Amino acid sequence: MQLAYTILYVEDVGRTLEFYQAAFGFGQKMLHESGDYGELDTGATTLSFSSLSLMEQIGKNPGRPIVGKPCFEIAFTTDDVPVALNKAVRAGATLVQEVQEMPWGQTTAYVTDLNGFLVELCTPIQP
Repeated sequence: MQLAYTILYVEDVGRTLEFYQAAFGFGQKMLHESGDYGELDTGATTLSFSSLSLMEQIGKNPGRPIVGKPCFEIAFTTDDVPVALNKAVRAGATLVQEVQEMPWGQTTAYVTDLNGFLVELCTPIQP
């Protein structure tokens, strides 16, 4: 088995795709003509977004992120966390944690996206 994609439920799929392109440099893979579903090209695993209204229409009861009480995070690896953090904040991300060096040798920083989802920017973990 292989992880194929993750879908985050958001108010505005198009705006979210634009934000992720500007903040993190991902390319848009697709946006459905309805505007209710879109994907980013992030490498081996696709990051997808679906509108909250579509999820409600098909019988799901999606929750919204609670800033300050995340139940998960998205992590993007980079060789230059400070540069990535500055780019994300300039694009509208909200700073949660400045760049820090972890005891295990990884560099990390945290922001929230325009929907309130927690995003970690980090160097790859070395074995």
